[in-house]
Amino acid sequence: MLRDDQKLHADIFTDALEQVPTRNGFGIGLKEVGEQDERVVALCADLAESTRMHWFKEAFPKRYVELGVAEQNLAAVGSGMANYGKIPFISSYATFSPGRNNEQIRTTISINNVPVKIIGSHAGVSVGPDGATHQALEDIALMRVQPNMTVVVPADSEEARKATHAIAFTGKPAYLRLGRSGTPQFTTTESPFELGKANILWESDNPQVAFIGCGAVLYNALTAAKALAEEGIGSIVLNNHTVKPMDETSIIDVAKRAGAVVTVEEHQVSGGMGSAVAEVLSQNCPVPQEFIGVHDQFGQSGEPDELIKHYGMDTASIQAAAKKVISRK
Repeated sequence: MLRDDQKLHADIFTDALEQVPTRNGFGIGLKEVGEQDERVVALCADLAESTRMHWFKEAFPKRYVELGVAEQNLAAVGSGMANYGKIPFISSYATFSPGRNNEQIRTTISINNVPVKIIGSHAGVSVGPDGATHQALEDIALMRVQPNMTVVVPADSEEARKATHAIAFTGKPAYLRLGRSGTPQFTTTESPFELGKANILWESDNPQVAFIGCGAVLYNALTAAKALAEEGIGSIVLNNHTVKPMDETSIIDVAKRAGAVVTVEEHQVSGGMGSAVAEVLSQNCPVPQEFIGVHDQFGQSGEPDELIKHYGMDTASIQAAAKKVISRK
């Protein structure tokens, strides 16, 4: 059942649940942190409205810099401003940043350990009709292997707003992964959020499987948990929003209690959040694991829900993965 301490939306399993892009939460959060601290500056690669950075631009035009379609320069200029005491947020589509400018991020931001906040919007196949070229499915892998880098993948818009606040003042580089399409807004302003601390959203008395997920597809894990409960199959749903540094203690705990794990993410299964979970469990609590995500393929054009289903990240696919992994215990 849903955990009361998570203060989730009352309409979580109804059609009344609002659909909001996670990029909206970032845009709201960026304006809020800009109001808190004048060191916060925003740099964009000609996509201010798409990444929702335009709200900051309108409020603080003298603290907004338009770099144009030049993502390598975006990272380098952001690094330079951070070296001089600013807190730069740099935004583009994730397929371009960190996709196109990974070397500049590595060399000028991560190696120097400067507090540039990299915002990768329009990630995953749910970008929809834009197709494979604009559907970043490798960005978590790129960012989590870089020393000094924090990686956060919020589950909904409100969590994205909180994550923006959380990464702003750490004094370290961070990557925030966002989506384009409207997705279920199932957390609330009262829901807890802390960097590096995973949250149990659903918990059965005798769990047979633990879902560990991040991003908007985590909602599908919740609906799968509800459907499985109706079949008498208990589960745990863990919101693993911080991919790095990851909450290893909570991951090991739910794996021990359930004895089987299904990881859920809108990303290549190779090198993503699921791989990070497998690295932890292989050393501390080896259990059967199934991986929900994109399996060594590129994306394609289509409607967001259609693509989520096609690549096996919908509720039915998660249910099937749970039954499969339970059978291997």
